[in-house]
Amino acid sequence: MEAQAARQYHPLVIIAAIAVTLFSLVGIAAVLGWIPTSVGGGATAQAPAQPEPAKQAEEQHAVKPKPRPVHQAVVPPPPPQVAAICRECAVIEDVRDVEVAGQGSGAGAVGGAVVGGVIGHQVGGGRGRDVATVLGALGGGLAGNQIEKNAKKTKEYQIFVRYEDGTKGMFTQPTPPSWRIGDKVKVINGAIQARG
Repeated sequence: MEAQAARQYHPLVIIAAIAVTLFSLVGIAAVLGWIPTSVGGGATAQAPAQPEPAKQAEEQHAVKPKPRPVHQAVVPPPPPQVAAICRECAVIEDVRDVEVAGQGSGAGAVGGAVVGGVIGHQVGGGRGRDVATVLGALGGGLAGNQIEKNAKKTKEYQIFVRYEDGTKGMFTQPTPPSWRIGDKVKVINGAIQARG
């Protein structure tokens, strides 16, 4: 059999083990109350004794009853009366004039196509003339339709109002309104009237 070599520990490991053991023992003794600690349930500090005349003066001040304030029933003021909201009442916020594009009846498109076809037929020769005629008719139809819409465009007037309850509304009419921004009005059955 082989002899095992004795195991040697480094001296710092031994010192550390002893220090941990001692620290643990001191902690256990402190928790169990075997040694006094700075924290824990030690003796409570007592106030220094006061001389007898000071104690008597304190007792006299403490004995005096203070007068109780007399509580009277306080009646709250009545709530302020709020005027009922007028559902028809409003204020003019804005007046705008808007151009409305006219509706094409088709007459402008037909007339434009005829004129465009005739002009296109004047250009080129052979197959080029046929293509120019078709393109002239298409272009003339589009141009004629747009010209008709521009000729029939109208103006309408948009009137924006804000009701007393905070909602808003818009009304349109074909004639210029007599209302200005800030005017107070009533809206009855979709018609704006002066508020009296």
